[in-house]
Amino acid sequence: MATLTIAAAQFAPVDDPAVNLETVRAAAAEAAARGADLLVTPEYTSYFTAEIDDRFVAAAQPLDGPFVSGLRDVARATGIALVVGVAESADTPDRFRNTLVAVLPSGELAVTYRKVHLYDAFGSRESDRIEPGDPGQLPVFELDGVRVGLETCYDLRFPEVTRRLAAAESGAADVVVLPAEWVRGPGKEHHWRTLLTARAIENTVWVVGVGQTPPVGIGASVVLDPSGVAVASAGATPGTLVATIDTAVTDAVRQVNPSLSLRRYDVALRGRSGGAAQR
Repeated sequence: MATLTIAAAQFAPVDDPAVNLETVRAAAAEAAARGADLLVTPEYTSYFTAEIDDRFVAAAQPLDGPFVSGLRDVARATGIALVVGVAESADTPDRFRNTLVAVLPSGELAVTYRKVHLYDAFGSRESDRIEPGDPGQLPVFELDGVRVGLETCYDLRFPEVTRRLAAAESGAADVVVLPAEWVRGPGKEHHWRTLLTARAIENTVWVVGVGQTPPVGIGASVVLDPSGVAVASAGATPGTLVATIDTAVTDAVRQVNPSLSLRRYDVALRGRSGGAAQR
């Protein structure tokens, strides 16, 4: 059995990485003071404008650039881990990567995740500027005996993403954290909360959704236990919520509802001949 206290900081990043880094620094200091072991911030924390255009490409940085280097300093200074959304430089000049970085308290990069499902929906076209991540990624890292899985925003609408993280034969996630920029619109708050809850229930796994706040995002960050019950939630204003993940709760839920062990289907990577199914 293990526990992990997670802080979710929701805010609206701006188009200045230096300003956003200071926002993360303040959130990390608050999270540490409140006993958190891990701070999670929204998608596009390093840089954001309402339009995904050439400005994102110009603002993107490599993982050894000043923004991620600053995150590593913040982790070391506060003694907590971080999961932060960044605009990462890509291999092609007109593209960038929508990336999550997980930084350990030592400042070491534990794992990175590049968003697989790009947001080509509801009138948006992320694929015009973003280089998609490899669908074979299985981004899980361990912190204080708890395995943390990563996915990003639109990935939430594809249930197999969470299933792969929760049911991996090696290093299955105890909690899935999902930084997002969930765009406001009719019914979008309902979609967000419903899908997050479904991912928790169907996988009997803890889920932490962390959103950008208005004017573009909806906020609505939430921590859900493996039965889909919200143990902490936020509205639309900037702020930080804190909750403790307890794997004993997971074990208790799975005693009653062993859905992962009873499932009859595996998840396989689409379009990869000869690839083994991901259990």
